[in-house]
Amino acid sequence: MTHLFDPLTLREVTFAHRAWMSPMMQFAAVPDGADTGAPTDWHLQHLGSRAVAGAALVMVEATAVAPAGRSSVYDLGLWNDRQAESFRRITDFVVAQGSIPGIQIVHAGRKAATGRPWPDPERVPQTWPTVSASPLPFGRLPIPAELTTADITDVVTSFADAARRAAAAGFQVLELHGAHGYLIHQFLSPHSNRRTDHYGGTLQNRIRFALEVVTAVRETWPAHLPLFFRVSATDWLADDTADERPGWTVADTIELARQLKALGVDLIDVSSGGSAPDAAIRVYPSYQIPFATQVREAAQIPTAGVGLITEADQAEGIIADGQADAVFLARVLLRNPSWIRQAAERLGHQLPYPPNYRRAFT
Repeated sequence: MTHLFDPLTLREVTFAHRAWMSPMMQFAAVPDGADTGAPTDWHLQHLGSRAVAGAALVMVEATAVAPAGRSSVYDLGLWNDRQAESFRRITDFVVAQGSIPGIQIVHAGRKAATGRPWPDPERVPQTWPTVSASPLPFGRLPIPAELTTADITDVVTSFADAARRAAAAGFQVLELHGAHGYLIHQFLSPHSNRRTDHYGGTLQNRIRFALEVVTAVRETWPAHLPLFFRVSATDWLADDTADERPGWTVADTIELARQLKALGVDLIDVSSGGSAPDAAIRVYPSYQIPFATQVREAAQIPTAGVGLITEADQAEGIIADGQADAVFLARVLLRNPSWIRQAAERLGHQLPYPPNYRRAFT
């Protein structure tokens, strides 16, 4: 008997099991022209091959809700209907393999306009003005402009519009990226939010933007489909740090999760870090799973764990022991696209093969 390969139902969507493909930036979208931000053949094979290989949920990488919210010109986008239409062949293919197609939407805020993380031989311009909760740079990146309250309203609307387009494109799961130092996280963390208005200061004020985004998205995202929220459970800054700007904590995450649940979020995708470039992150196998467990138990909401989950028995133990409700798998699926099928075999579970492949296993 295996727990990792038990089905899971959230709202009206049933996942065949709990081994899911995490969103991973590919920097392969159309960079310019009428189809800027649209997926390419690279995305079709990257996502489609993991559906064929047995992932129950295939999550598209962080997809920008506005041009200024991209990390690079090669980021995917959902700020127009043409982009939404271009995702259809991907969602249709993923569904045909028995997997659930999901997409993560994001605004990078002060982490925008950083370019691909490898040399760009095409030398496409990657620089544009950035924005954030406060005019504080991330490391050596440029100082961002502080969003006005009117700007904030516009960004909230951009998230809601992107959610509507995601549904029209055939996605069945939507995840809001509130982690890794991107815009929503920039409002959450006192390390990056020094505002003195009703979006800064107290915890309730700092989470206001996230709550407004969720509320607006729930109005455009279909009620029968699940909504996820990725959060960095901690900024990895010690409570007694000498830094004058303390960080986001697990206790803050738990309170946020409680309020997100009340607004219609169905699962918290628990990661960590990304707000402070010099944070001392303690990395080891399953290092973020204890955070997922704490949020799951304290907020009474389903969670997904992620981070250095590389072995079948390790993933099985996380689910069997009630530490999380699902696991997101990232780099291990880049190294070995068939990891999920091999894990199923190790745990004594048989995943069905597409008819095109079955004769190889008989």
